[in-house]
Amino acid sequence: HDNGKAIESLHDRVAFLKRLTGDIHDEVESHNRMLDRMGNGMDATRGIMSGTMDRFKKVFEKKSNRKMCTLVMAFVVSFLIIYYLFRMLRYVRG
Repeated sequence: HDNGKAIESLHDRVAFLKRLTGDIHDEVESHNRMLDRMGNGMDATRGIMSGTMDRFKKVFEKKSNRKMCTLVMAFVVSFLIIYYLFRMLRYVRG
């Protein structure tokens, strides 16, 4: 009688461990798929960034393009400074 209860208890524990290991396996498989997708996404992003860097190198190889980029950057920085000053002026006036 006690052996039957012990065997039943052991059977329940084994069944629980089997379900638990199955759940762990499913979770690991899910994470592996997610990591594969992330790796593929990173590879695609790396390719896009590489192409963009190549285009930037081509643009900066010519002096006229370099001057144009410098002019555009100066314009953007000037715009940001003016925007910041007007914003501060509005804040001071209150």
